[in-house]
Amino acid sequence: MLNSLLGLFSLDMGIDLGTCNTLVCVKGQGIVLNEPSVVAVRKGTNIVLDNGNAVGLVAKEMIGKTPGTITAVRPMQDGVIADFDITEAMLGYFIRKVHGRRSFVMPRVVIAVPSGITAVEKRAVYNSAERAGARRVYLVPEPKAAAIGAGLPVAEPRASMIVDIGGGTTEIAILSLADISTCESIRVAGDDLDEAIVNYMKRTYNLMIGPQMAERIKLEIGSAAELEQELTMEVRGRDMISGLPRKTVISSEEIREALKEPVGLIVEAVVRVLEKAEPELAADLVNEGVCLAGGGALLRGLDRVLSKTVGLNVRIADDPLTCVARGTSIFLENLNTWKDTMESDEDDL
Repeated sequence: MLNSLLGLFSLDMGIDLGTCNTLVCVKGQGIVLNEPSVVAVRKGTNIVLDNGNAVGLVAKEMIGKTPGTITAVRPMQDGVIADFDITEAMLGYFIRKVHGRRSFVMPRVVIAVPSGITAVEKRAVYNSAERAGARRVYLVPEPKAAAIGAGLPVAEPRASMIVDIGGGTTEIAILSLADISTCESIRVAGDDLDEAIVNYMKRTYNLMIGPQMAERIKLEIGSAAELEQELTMEVRGRDMISGLPRKTVISSEEIREALKEPVGLIVEAVVRVLEKAEPELAADLVNEGVCLAGGGALLRGLDRVLSKTVGLNVRIADDPLTCVARGTSIFLENLNTWKDTMESDEDDL
């Protein structure tokens, strides 16, 4: 009775709980929140700073710059919960922020999760969301949400293929008749591209750079294929030999070489999924092609590399960063119709 009453004053939410960013949408309003999945805590504890408000954009600014008493933590790793308590605090903050910081709200929540998630990892998502204030939790596979958010005709009796490259996982799936026919989830994605850049700078220049600088390099000059006009960028970090601050200039050709291995692993996974496709679905893809979503889709030339390898047309979805969140929003709008096809915390009762 109390839960139903509180539900009347709560906004049902769709959440793309990502390794790098969390996006929240509200029924009838679309995406209302897009913040980094980062929480600042007192070192050695799970106590969130600033009365529980050092979350998201505020916390991301602290990465690599905190004093010894503070740690900026990303509680999501490889697309799943790595720190249960901090994820709960982060979700609770986002739920309260969407509700104008009101207390005693209990929304129904649709959360997108990797298709390769284990039963234990699913339980962690349920528990974190429930303890953060959700009264009912529904899970939807990320590739399905991404495909729907990208506007693919997944409900029709023909193949749609999505490659969703997030921060922690790359989700690859072929869908037909509103369900996944073949899929694969690999834990190689945007974070691995950043790590490859960090390692390249260490190995080639003896220069230690932080994760935020690596991400900037990826966004500004990163590419998977040759560019019409190659780019350069000044990079600053700490010299590994002298220990002093230093800067150097690097080129897009160098970063392309650094990214070759993780990009190759993503392309290989796409090939594996295509090889497992039913012949009729594979035939459909000759015309339908492949759709790229997620932040990794924005890596320059990735669509060309993939198209050349698999021999299919590859396109980038409109606003690829928000495809999964928009997909959860569509599930939310049709929750009463689709909830029986989705996994829920009710299944364990």
